[in-house]
Amino acid sequence: MFDRILLALDDSPAGDVATVFATALARRTGATVHVFHVNERLVGGSGLTLRSRREATDLVSFAVRQLAEAGVRAGGSVSVSSYRAVPARIVAAAYERSADAIVLGSNRNRRLARLFSTRVRERTTRLTSLPVLTAPSPLQVTALGGGRARTNGVDQALDALLK
Repeated sequence: MFDRILLALDDSPAGDVATVFATALARRTGATVHVFHVNERLVGGSGLTLRSRREATDLVSFAVRQLAEAGVRAGGSVSVSSYRAVPARIVAAAYERSADAIVLGSNRNRRLARLFSTRVRERTTRLTSLPVLTAPSPLQVTALGGGRARTNGVDQALDALLK
């Protein structure tokens, strides 16, 4: 079904759920995962970004380690872009990596971003013909508990979807 998955995430709870979701999907399909984070430039920030280079790299490295611990081949990268160009950067990275699908874990709720642009998920979906899989809402997953229980719950959801 999928050989290569691009996991685009941020540091929100939705990013954590997307990592669990991508892990379960990759294990189920035998896919490799490329973890990708777009570090947004601050408006008028003269090159300043939302996170430091170290914070952005740590975010990706942590997700790559989680995937590797679950037996999934994974790598990662960080890109810098304006907040308006985040969806285009995600799609470009997916094509650069020859991804078969994009898993999103973005739940950006900053006030200004909502005023100036539509959601990352919607804009990403419009820019590509690749399947864009949105991980379940963190609120829907909290009933599953943490750690292994959460992974088992996502595995059960994937079983239902892939049948």
